[in-house]
Amino acid sequence: MSSTARTDLGRALCIITGASRGFGRTIATDMSRLVKPGSALVLTARSVDDLRALQAELAESEAGRAGLVVECVVADLSQKGGLESIVSVSKEAFSEDMDHVLLVNNAGSLGDVSRYAKAFTDMAEVDSYLSLNVSSSLCLTASVLQAFPQRPGQQRTVLNITSLCALQPFRSWVLYCTSKAAREMMFRVLAEEEPDLRVLSYSPGPLDTDMQMLARSRTADPSIRKSFSDMFAQGQLLTCEASCAKLMKLLLEDNYTTGAHVDVYDV
Repeated sequence: MSSTARTDLGRALCIITGASRGFGRTIATDMSRLVKPGSALVLTARSVDDLRALQAELAESEAGRAGLVVECVVADLSQKGGLESIVSVSKEAFSEDMDHVLLVNNAGSLGDVSRYAKAFTDMAEVDSYLSLNVSSSLCLTASVLQAFPQRPGQQRTVLNITSLCALQPFRSWVLYCTSKAAREMMFRVLAEEEPDLRVLSYSPGPLDTDMQMLARSRTADPSIRKSFSDMFAQGQLLTCEASCAKLMKLLLEDNYTTGAHVDVYDV
């Protein structure tokens, strides 16, 4: 932990999943402004067009003109080959004088919220969801930690984008709540096992994204659906930019308890 807030994230290798849009895209943009020259961003998602558009935008930014390296990896995280591609590109983008390796586990999907728990009898369907939303995060994190072992003078940070759903049950959201709870415990265990690693689960709050639109239109439970619709109608959704600013503040101050769940409203 640092006693005073830093003004940058160092000369860093930042690996960001789900970077093509929404909160992941905002994280990539904000981190590009906070890393020192000579840093590299490895952005991964399934949408090649959105990734390329972000890469081009960052190349034209002040950081891009100052030499920030931005690599894109179009990958399905639920597939072994996708994870291997991310690690391979990250190794190529890394240089020995980088003093910070930062992995952002942001990718995830809402899942089918149009049904209640008792409707999920298809094990293959559930396994497929958990593979993308849980298994991939563990396997990618483990692969990155092995590829970039702890060494003197270098910080390693693992960030998990979590949710209130990791702590609180939402009716008809059994897949999403289960995945978020599992991921959070996974990273708490990691923090216990790796005391030199900085681990944070950040809950960004109700964001004005495509996922929120799905929540308002497809949620089976009427009371849960109404709560999301009311938040939207009353202008209570947060912008990705506002929430991400709080996340960057946490990372720069670096005073959170490793393994902790920190909510946007507590920052």
